Amino acid sequence: MKPFNRILITGAAGRLGSELRKGLAHLAEHVRISDRVEMADVQPHEEAVVCELGDYEAVMALTQDVDAIVHFGGAPLEVEFETILDSNIRGSYHIYEGARKHGAKRVIYASSVHAIGYHELEAHIDADSPVRPDSLYGVSKNFVESLSRLYWDKFGIESLCLRIFSSFPEPADRRMLWSWLSFRDCVQYVERGLTAPRLGHTIGHGISDNRLKVVDDSKAGHLGYHPQDSAEPFREAMEAKTETPGPNAPGVKYIGGWFCELGHPEDEVQ
Repeated sequence: MKPFNRILITGAAGRLGSELRKGLAHLAEHVRISDRVEMADVQPHEEAVVCELGDYEAVMALTQDVDAIVHFGGAPLEVEFETILDSNIRGSYHIYEGARKHGAKRVIYASSVHAIGYHELEAHIDADSPVRPDSLYGVSKNFVESLSRLYWDKFGIESLCLRIFSSFPEPADRRMLWSWLSFRDCVQYVERGLTAPRLGHTIGHGISDNRLKVVDDSKAGHLGYHPQDSAEPFREAMEAKTETPGPNAPGVKYIGGWFCELGHPEDEVQ
């Protein structure tokens, strides 16, 4: 018997959502997949729903009859505030309200390094360090982390806020030699969040077993996440084709990387 009858994955058409569709299929009899665009290659066990997260009634229907929610939907980058407000802030409130009203007891939320991006590389922060967002996008992640804390304390809905660092098929730049999270490890972390006997309200830092250890993830240790991959096999080739950056460049000094070099998204670029 599978652990869940039905789970919901939002953002299912995205890079990570597509991996989660495959990687979590064994956990549920039915997987409801949702995005704001049509999804390809829908499988017999999947229920595909096109939905705008900012639409309250649509999200209430989307979250009905689900046991757990893997919430990876929303604007994925720094964009104008109105988009972030609707997709990330209002949309995530709708997800948690749907969980509360329909009895889903666990939410796995795709938070981000950009919620803490202005901490310096050598600070070695953990889950209890102050938030230091590097962008409006990061602020939206802070909002949902706080929202999920409220819904745990007041309504008993467990959450894993997984601060994803850099999840791609392989490291794309020097920073990712420490910040990389492989797809396999991302799926494993989400699965641990779904199946751990007790989740409570947990903040996790999504990084593979890279040689450079920049954050302390021990306060999520009760979930049993053990990364299987490392950026180290990519190091020699990456260092051979890229210049060593200066230590005080914002993209090197702070863990948020190049997000710390961005201006306001609504400023005109000259």
